[in-house]
This record gives sequence, structure tokens and C-alpha cells, in this order.
Amino acid sequence: MTVTIYHNPACGTSRNTLAMIRQSGEEPVVIEYLKTPLSRHELAALIAKMGVPVRDLLREKGTPYSELGLGDQSLSDGQLLDAIVEHPILMNRPIVVGAKGAALCRPSERVLDLLPNPDIGLFTKEDGEVVPARGQAG
Repeated sequence: MTVTIYHNPACGTSRNTLAMIRQSGEEPVVIEYLKTPLSRHELAALIAKMGVPVRDLLREKGTPYSELGLGDQSLSDGQLLDAIVEHPILMNRPIVVGAKGAALCRPSERVLDLLPNPDIGLFTKEDGEVVPARGQAG
């Protein structure tokens, strides 16, 4: 199965996750979801595959989250989906889908649980943080 990343190149976590995927030997399908937004159906299917509540996918920082009143706990999943479809920046990232499942990869090293070859050796994130090789203490 191909690895797919829903990516925002302006996001350091997303860039780090993409680099980790590539360091594992995979060349993923990269979907820049701000340029190619997901349909409501695609988004709902992705969230179902992740097995998380819709609310867990919402990003607050740098988005119209507050202006849209999305903190209102009475909003339905359908209303939240509609908001994300209307404003794709509300979708937290990066999301990675692979043979081992789908997940929001925050922090970026969560991607290792989804990769066929998680042994990528030492990895240094853009901010200088070192992710130890699998099986090594940090």
C-alpha cells in the first residue's frame, strides 16, 4: 500500500513528517490539502479511518476557529465537517495514511508507527531536535 500524507509545506511538523517518510525509503503521495481540499465525503472517510472524533482534527492556531465559534460543544460532527470543508486550514496536519492505519502525526515521529520500515536511523528535525533510531533511548 502506498503511503499518503495530507501536507502543508508551510508547517514544520508536516515537513519533518514528510522527510521521515522519505528517509524510511517510501515516496509518498503528497496531497497539499490547502491547494486540493478534501470533499466532505473524503474528509469523513479519512476521519473514520483514523478512528477519532471530528473535533480532534480541528486546528485552532492560525485559523478562523474562534471567529466561527467552533469551540461550541453543541456543534454536531456534520457542522464541524462543513466548517473544515469550507475552511481547509482548520484541518490539523499532517495526516498520514498507510498500510498500518491513519493518524494525525503530531509530533512528527508518530509517523514511524504507520510506516512499513520505521527504522529510519537517527533523524534531526528542522528545529534541531534529534529523534533517536528505533530501539534506542532518547
